Amino acid sequence: MAQIANCTGRREASITYDVIIVGGGPAGLTAAIYASRARLRTLLIERAFTGGQLVMCDSIENYPGFGHSSGYELSNSMHEQASKFGAETKIVEIERMELGGEEKVLHTTEGEEIRGKTVVLSLGARPRKLGVPGEVEFLGRGVSYCAVCDGAFFQGKKLAVIGGGDTAVEDSVFLTRYASSVTIVHRREKLRAQRIIQERALDNPVITVSWNSVVKGIGGQHSVEHVLLENVHTKLTQKVPVDGVFILIGTDPNTKVLGGQIKLDEMGYIITDENMQTNIPGVFAAGDVRRKLLRQIVTACADGAIAATAAEKYIESGQHFK
Repeated sequence: MAQIANCTGRREASITYDVIIVGGGPAGLTAAIYASRARLRTLLIERAFTGGQLVMCDSIENYPGFGHSSGYELSNSMHEQASKFGAETKIVEIERMELGGEEKVLHTTEGEEIRGKTVVLSLGARPRKLGVPGEVEFLGRGVSYCAVCDGAFFQGKKLAVIGGGDTAVEDSVFLTRYASSVTIVHRREKLRAQRIIQERALDNPVITVSWNSVVKGIGGQHSVEHVLLENVHTKLTQKVPVDGVFILIGTDPNTKVLGGQIKLDEMGYIITDENMQTNIPGVFAAGDVRRKLLRQIVTACADGAIAATAAEKYIESGQHFK
């Protein structure tokens, strides 16, 4: 495993890393592999555990060469590979960043300053909330944002899955391993998921779809007992008995820590060029936090590889000394 630096001490305060990678998902892990393999002094910073949302994937079938791997297995393999090439890992949360200078300075919640010539922002994204009554109240008592994490708690139960994209539809199929029934709630009359994923769901006898429907509330006594659905056309509502609600309607980028230094699009995602360069020289972005067409493991890894290589070229050019 990677070297875990002391998060509370000042022993490494004088070190200036070549590349600091913030975020340990597939984009960050790949950037760490490429940067450390290029013999750059590399630090991977993660606030919780390496792997990010990848760890939540029960089975991966669209990552080349890993058709039957779990997210945990793949992320652990990536982490070990980065460590083998010398990448260090620090488990700590970043409180704020100073990115505009020649030397980038990251301030941790432990009061430590971490300095680097370049920074790769692989901050990822967080699950999007519905914002309806009962969502917060029943979190952990029937409301979940991760099917792989919590599916096993609903053996023989009735579930509702909110969303119509790849994650929602794919996870609906996954939940049929445990649930007696799964109802996909989608606001349109057509799913947005890839065709092959749709076919698996629609052919599954345990799954039904509530078309043209939105959730207006989640209710129950001590735990979830029903969802209140409204038809977007007729405005008629119905109370559907369920034991659990999985909210899988997308993600929002984790860009608050940037403090307005980096240029974002209207949805809050980081804008980069084809080399993952942001509007600040020496600062790159990769993975789900970046504005892009496709957010998948394979594209996150590609982003990370490009960002690390671009950081290497930036250092070689001597731009950070100008």
